[in-house]
Amino acid sequence: MSKTYYVYILASKRNGTLYIGVTNDLARRVWEHREGLAPGFTKKYSVKTLVYYETFDDINAA
Repeated sequence: MSKTYYVYILASKRNGTLYIGVTNDLARRVWEHREGLAPGFTKKYSVKTLVYYETFDDINAA
């Protein structure tokens, strides 16, 4: 059984700050960022808008 991995970019509407992440559940991870459940950079800089994502079958390729 293969998994799908996602490289995603979130942006801040306020100042254009970008965040790049990798996950195997894009919807859940973006929700966590938007709800402030992911402590650290994205919460500090209010980076919540998904602007890009790409799918991969291999985590190493992502």
